[in-house]
Amino acid sequence: MKELTIDRPKPLIEVAGRPLVDHALAQLAGVSRRVANLHYLPERLEQHLKNAGVQTIYEEDLLETGGGLKNALPMFHEETLFTMNTDAVWKGPQASGVLAAHWQPDKMDALLLVVPKSRAHGHLGQGDFDLLQDGQLRRGTQTVYTGMQILKTDPVADIEDRHFSLNRVWETLFHAGRIYGVEYEGHWCDVGHPDGIAIAEEVLKEA
Repeated sequence: MKELTIDRPKPLIEVAGRPLVDHALAQLAGVSRRVANLHYLPERLEQHLKNAGVQTIYEEDLLETGGGLKNALPMFHEETLFTMNTDAVWKGPQASGVLAAHWQPDKMDALLLVVPKSRAHGHLGQGDFDLLQDGQLRRGTQTVYTGMQILKTDPVADIEDRHFSLNRVWETLFHAGRIYGVEYEGHWCDVGHPDGIAIAEEVLKEA
């Protein structure tokens, strides 16, 4: 986000008059325990999240997506968690509700929320996964990962390294046939880059 983050962390950048982190928290309404990993300019974000009833934990150095989650695991007693990124805006059904409605822990260790590229706005990549007929995921380009999932904690805790990507967890689950996806029926916008702000605001206005 370049100059937009000189004096504030990315989650506090506003889209349609609301910080990105508030757009994210709206997708977790009803989730009882919420924890955020903080790193860059944490003090401002910590106060904002405290007012929203969110617990915080610091990353002294960047741990990547998997290491950051592992860093937060001691704050939870649950064996299954929602995880999500904050650099996105949603228009449609509540994301956590969609995931919860399709979660089947007897056969899944991870359930990722994906969106077809036709409803993924502002995304600069080629796509992330193909969603198979039985709901399993494969690496591909048909859909975009929205940054939100339900994930069991054991596959994360089992990795001994401190710094690692969630891709490493997913690869294990791919081999075990335990990673699934569900399609988000609304619109999703990537706000991980400056141009995404105007695109997201247009999506929210039109949808």
